[in-house]
Amino acid sequence: MNSSRSRFRVALIGRPNVGKSSLFNFLTRSRRALVKNEPGVTRDIITGTADWWGKSFEVLDTGGLTRGRPTDERKASQFSALIYEQVMSVLKYVDLLIVMMDAKTGLVPEDRDVVRIANESGKPFFVVLNKVDREKDAELLKSEFYELGVDVLHASVERRDHTDAIVEKIIAAIPEGEVVDDNSIRIAVIGKPNAGKSSIVNAILGEKRVLVSATPGTTVDAIEEKFEYEYRGPNGSVKQALTFIDTAGLRRQGKRLGGRDEVEILSAYKSFDAIDRADLVLLVVDSVLGPAEQDAHIVEYSYEKAKAVIVVANKFDLLKAEHDQPKKWFRERLDFVFHFAPDVPVVFTTAVGPQNVRDLLDEVVRVAHKLEFKVSTRELNDFFYEVIRQAPAPVYRTTNVKFYYLTQTEQRPPSFIAFANHPEGVTPAYRKFLINRIQKQWGLEGVPVRVFVMKSK
Repeated sequence: MNSSRSRFRVALIGRPNVGKSSLFNFLTRSRRALVKNEPGVTRDIITGTADWWGKSFEVLDTGGLTRGRPTDERKASQFSALIYEQVMSVLKYVDLLIVMMDAKTGLVPEDRDVVRIANESGKPFFVVLNKVDREKDAELLKSEFYELGVDVLHASVERRDHTDAIVEKIIAAIPEGEVVDDNSIRIAVIGKPNAGKSSIVNAILGEKRVLVSATPGTTVDAIEEKFEYEYRGPNGSVKQALTFIDTAGLRRQGKRLGGRDEVEILSAYKSFDAIDRADLVLLVVDSVLGPAEQDAHIVEYSYEKAKAVIVVANKFDLLKAEHDQPKKWFRERLDFVFHFAPDVPVVFTTAVGPQNVRDLLDEVVRVAHKLEFKVSTRELNDFFYEVIRQAPAPVYRTTNVKFYYLTQTEQRPPSFIAFANHPEGVTPAYRKFLINRIQKQWGLEGVPVRVFVMKSK
C-alpha cells in the first residue's frame, strides 16, 4: 500500500490584526477566514489548500498572539495562554512559517516575541510587512524591521500588491518529489479521552511508549510508531508494515474561548490531521458507554476523506459484566448511531489480551487491503443488472431512469461510475442502496465505496 507524505504546510503567525486572515484567503482563493478590522477575530486554527504554479500546499491561519494580563503568571510566555498553546503545538507539524507584521504600527515588542517563537521552533520562516500601500514608502517602512535579522518582504495583501513575491517565496521552499513510496499501512487511532487508545497502542507495541493515565487527555501530541506485523492471511502468513498514529482524545467542544477545560480546538485539529494522513481509522469507543454523536462525526469525516474505518469496542470485559448479550447490545447501539454507515467492522478488545491484539491487527490488514479492491467490468455488470432487476431505478419526471452499464475507476477507495440516461434522477437513497449492495457483495464493509452517475453519451 502506498502512502503519500503529508502536504507541505505553511503557518501564518503574528499578533492580531496584521493581515493573517487576508493572506490566508488570498493564498487559498477563499473567504474561509473572517476578516474584520479589529484584533482577535481569528481564534481557531483554520486550514485550507492552496494551488499555485503547479504546486499544492496547506495553509494554516492561527489566532493572533497577544500579551496576557500583567497579573497572569506564565512561565513560557506572556501571550494569551490558549492561543499561545495552540500556535506553539501546531508549529511542530508545519514546514514553513510566515510571520506577519503591520507597517502602519511599526515594530512593536509583540513582533519581537513572535520572531523569537519562530526562531525557537527551528522552522524556516520569513517576515511579511503588510499594509504597505505606497511603493515609494516601502524601503523606509522596512528599515526598522531589518534589526530582526531575517528576510522581510513588503506587501499590501488587501490590494494584492507584491503578493506574487510571497507565493514565489513559498514555492521555492517546497522540496521536489513530494510522494514517497511506502508499503506501510498508516492507522490513525481516534476516540474520546480515556477510551483506551494509548493502552491499545501500548499493547500492540509490547511496551509503554505512550503515557497512559486515568486522567482524560494525557496524550497531547500525535505519536507515530512503525513496526512490522506478520499477518495471517488466507494464503498464508505475510509480513506487513504498520504505522500507528496515537492522538490526543477528542472532547466535546464547549464555549469557544471560555478556558482550557471548555475547548479542545488543538486536539481536534491533530485528530483530523491524523485521519488525513492515514489509510485507516481505528475509532476506539468505551463499549460500556457505547458510541456517541461525536463518534459518528469522526466516521462521517473519515468516509468523506476516503478512509476505511474499524470500530474498536474497548473495555469489553466490563460490558460483559453488565449485559447478557453484550455484542448484540453494542451492535444495535452502533447501527442506531451510525445509521449512515451500516455494517462497520467491530473488534471487541480489553486492550491487554494478546489474542485481542492479534485479532485487531488481522482485521486492520484485511480492511486496509479492501481499499485496493478491483473487479472486472463483466463481473460488475452481471451483478449490477441483477440488482436493477430486483429494485428498478427511480422515475425522473415522466421517464424511467435507465442504467446502461457500470465500470470501476482507478480511484482509491473503490469507486464506480454508472452511466444512465438521466443522472439527475438518481436519488441519494437509490445511490446509497447501490453502495450497500456493492459492499455486501464483495465484503467491503468499513470501506467508503463511492458511486458516481454520469450521462451516457
